Amino acid sequence: MADASNIESDLALASKVLDSHFGDAPKIGLVLGSGLSDLVDFFEGAKEVSYSELPGFIPSTVEGHKGTLVAGNLGGVPVVAMAGRNHLYEGHSAAAVVFPIRVLIHWGVDSVVITNAAGGISSNLAEGDLMLISDHLNLTGRNPLVGENVDSLGPRFPDMSFAYDPELRKKAKEIGTKGGLDLKEGVYASNLGPSYETPAEVEMIERMGADAVGMSTVLEVIAARHAGARVLGLSCITNLAAGKSRNVLSHDDVKDVANRVKGRMQHLVTEFVKAI
Repeated sequence: MADASNIESDLALASKVLDSHFGDAPKIGLVLGSGLSDLVDFFEGAKEVSYSELPGFIPSTVEGHKGTLVAGNLGGVPVVAMAGRNHLYEGHSAAAVVFPIRVLIHWGVDSVVITNAAGGISSNLAEGDLMLISDHLNLTGRNPLVGENVDSLGPRFPDMSFAYDPELRKKAKEIGTKGGLDLKEGVYASNLGPSYETPAEVEMIERMGADAVGMSTVLEVIAARHAGARVLGLSCITNLAAGKSRNVLSHDDVKDVANRVKGRMQHLVTEFVKAI
C-alpha cells in the first residue's frame, strides 16, 4: 500500500477489484474479530476472496482470523464481511490496519458493525457477555489520521463525540431486549498488545473509565468516522482481564468462548442488519 499521496488511487484500485469479484457494494459492512469469523457461515450465496488476492490487504497471521473478505446475504440483506483483521502488534502501520475498512467505505459501504473479543474489566461483565461499545479509549499511541490529510476521505479534525452511532446502538439494544439477550454497554479500551495487560495496568485502565480492554477496533472506528460511515461496536467478553480472575489468560480460551456465543452474536447481528 502506498503513502498518503497515493491513497486515493490505492482505494480506487482496490474498489475496482471488489467490483470485479462481488459486483455492486452492499451498504452494510462487518468486521469480525478473534473467533467470530464463523458468522460468515450463515451468509446465503456467499462469495469469498482471500486478502492475499486484494490489493493493499495484508493476510492475517493471527489464529482465529480467516483473512478473507466475504460478501453475501445475511437474513436476506446484502452485506460484506472482513473475516479477520490485521493488528498493530503484527508489525503493521496504523494506515495499513485501517486500509481495508477505508476500501469498503470507498466501495460504497456506509454503515459498519465492528466486533472484537475483549477482556472484561467492569464487575458488571462476565465471560460470554456481549457488550455494545458506547465510547473508547485509544491507548495504542497510534492514530491512522497522523500525517497529510486527504480531504477526499474526510476532514483534518474529525469530531469523535459520537464515534459509536447513538441511533444504531438504540436499535441494537431494542433487538437485544426483544430477543431476550442481556446486552451490556460500556467503554472499550484498546492497547497495542500483543502481551495481555498486567493486573496493575488493568486497574489503571479501569480508573480511566474503561469497562473492557482489547487490541483492536479503535483505529478502524477512527478511520470509518473520518470517512463519514456510521459505526456500531460490539465486544464479545471472552475472558476477565488480568487480576479480575485467577485464570491464566490464553488465546485458545478466547476462541473457545467466542465459539460458544456465536449463536447469540449471529442472532443479534442478523436482526440488526435486517432492522437498518
